Amino acid sequence: MNFVPEQRTNPEYFTPLYQLALNQFEKAVDHLKLPPDVTEWIITPGRSMMVSLPIRMDDKTVKTFYGYRVQHNMALGPGKGGLRYHPSVNLGEVTALATWMTWKGGLMNIPLGGAKGGIRCDPKKMSQAELEKLTRRYTAAIFPIIGPEKDVPAPDVGTNSQTMAWIMDTYSMRTGFHTMGVVTGKPEIMGGSLGRMEATGLGVAHSIAYAAKKINMPLEGATVAVQGFGNVGYYTAKFLQGMGAKIIAVSNSLGGVFNKNGIPIDPLHQHSVEDRQLDNFPDTEKITNAKLLATKCDILVLAAMENQVTEKNAAKVNCKIYAEGANGPTSLEADKILEEKEIFLIPDILCNSGGVVVSYFEWVQGMQSFFWDMDDIYKRMEKMLQNAFEETYTLHQQEKVGMRTAALMIGIKRVAEAQMTRGLYP
Repeated sequence: MNFVPEQRTNPEYFTPLYQLALNQFEKAVDHLKLPPDVTEWIITPGRSMMVSLPIRMDDKTVKTFYGYRVQHNMALGPGKGGLRYHPSVNLGEVTALATWMTWKGGLMNIPLGGAKGGIRCDPKKMSQAELEKLTRRYTAAIFPIIGPEKDVPAPDVGTNSQTMAWIMDTYSMRTGFHTMGVVTGKPEIMGGSLGRMEATGLGVAHSIAYAAKKINMPLEGATVAVQGFGNVGYYTAKFLQGMGAKIIAVSNSLGGVFNKNGIPIDPLHQHSVEDRQLDNFPDTEKITNAKLLATKCDILVLAAMENQVTEKNAAKVNCKIYAEGANGPTSLEADKILEEKEIFLIPDILCNSGGVVVSYFEWVQGMQSFFWDMDDIYKRMEKMLQNAFEETYTLHQQEKVGMRTAALMIGIKRVAEAQMTRGLYP
């Protein structure tokens, strides 16, 4: 590369996750051979907002939280991206996630740009009343830059459909009219789309099924280990089990369970709702997250947080298909090791894109106030996912590059073409 993005030296952006996003981008554009000025133009975040959020806690004290919304690139359309509540949230992390959303929109060929938001907090230690106050305060703070034709938030780590309902209501109170399209991932009663809750996990399962065909591996009886048992991990495991696969290991942030004969996913999920300590589940052995990542299996699903597999532990990964349900779980050094081990990697911007596809469908339905049935949604989603997978796999073979680089090349190229076609204003 013959340019150095300003954000590489800007301490606000300088975080390991954002460096990973930049490194992946640079590797992909080396193959695209875009002009340096265009390259810098499309990687630079368009808008970054940081807001302070004082709220009165249940004990009557006032505590100030910090929130972010980054709109990375909107050449393809309004911003689209989740809202994360987690203690690790910072500007660099949110910018990295917004960057990946930009390329994901390009890869899936949908008319939405890349954005992301977050609040640095621990939702597990906050009451429902405190979370509602925090969400409404955040919505009021970022009100000028969001909206159905500006930027559309969605759930992410630590948030859910209730969070989106609070955002929609607060935004509607500010505009003075019902504004359905300001968020996606809403409850169905408020205009949420059918299939949105399970969309990301279903998309991961479909991607794995496509990959299994490429390597001639039957899903019936295939062994699966799943790191992360939130929404994405649960639905991925559920759909894979429905396809005949055998889930042998599952973990969350507290640890996990293992059974070589298979674990029934719905009972485990019900257990996790009542008790997050998975190792209390009967007929299973206790397993750590580190051990799960090294478990011998046919399919390894990463559905937790970023930076899970690095050069320190990548050599221990022992699977045939490596599926990134989470964003940014793998370092570039680990990518190389997995490639040398001939593991089929399904990169995050492809693997977990079912969520953004159905979010796009919800946005369209909300703008039209006309709703589709489940069969229509599933068929449309699977067609878009399969098209993106086949396009990525074809480029991967033609250019002799990894699946991640191929996916990024497609997404980046579409964004660059849109940006250059629109031109500069003024």
